[in-house]
Amino acid sequence: MYDIMLLFLAGLLAGSMNALAGGGSFVSLPALISVGVPSVAANATSTLALFPGGMASSWVYRDGVRSVCGVNVMPIAIVTVMGGVAGSILLLLTPSRIFDGILPWLLLVATLMLAAGPRVSAVFRTQARPSVLTFATVQFFLGLYGGYFGGAVGLMMLAAWSALGGGAIKSLNPTRMVMVTAANAVAVIVFALAGAIVWQACIAMTIGAVIGGWIGAHIGRRQPPSVVRVLTLAVAFLTTAVFFSRAYL
Repeated sequence: MYDIMLLFLAGLLAGSMNALAGGGSFVSLPALISVGVPSVAANATSTLALFPGGMASSWVYRDGVRSVCGVNVMPIAIVTVMGGVAGSILLLLTPSRIFDGILPWLLLVATLMLAAGPRVSAVFRTQARPSVLTFATVQFFLGLYGGYFGGAVGLMMLAAWSALGGGAIKSLNPTRMVMVTAANAVAVIVFALAGAIVWQACIAMTIGAVIGGWIGAHIGRRQPPSVVRVLTLAVAFLTTAVFFSRAYL
């Protein structure tokens, strides 16, 4: 009962974080591992538990989805889905002990993107149009990262698209949300078919995440963005430090 309550509360906090500024996996993943779920299964279960919130956000953003860098939405989605399938299969093929060593570095990359993503996008913004092949290659690897781990992949997409001349961040956000959800959707299907989901833990966390997403959306209307960002980064840095300690000390 204690584990179920912990997972529910972790989902509540993770759902709130995703609704406010992203980074919910920094809470959901360590919570699952703390109750004894192996790291690979924990990552798969976390992806599914937080997925409904992403679906809801994508539905809200649906009217703003548009082409990026001259590439239409459907080709972007196809490449993203291909990457998501490849990433999820790669995760399932990674032994938990190896993933335990990789995980802190993935968390560090995600944390740095949370911290520097908006500035990186602004610094590297350009009007140059990349070739379709260049864009597709970048998007495939973003989808692969999303299927394999996914932490801060939305910020990575915004940074990459801005660097490739995709336009203003605000106009890219709806397409980014839909593509992240697409990568997660195929990953969830692969994980479920492979039996990688710990369902009891997932159900408790999903219920918490749905409620947390609703609460977070309302809190976000009242709290200054700077406060939300600082709290999210604090959780991200703390979680990354804990996982580095766990893996190497």
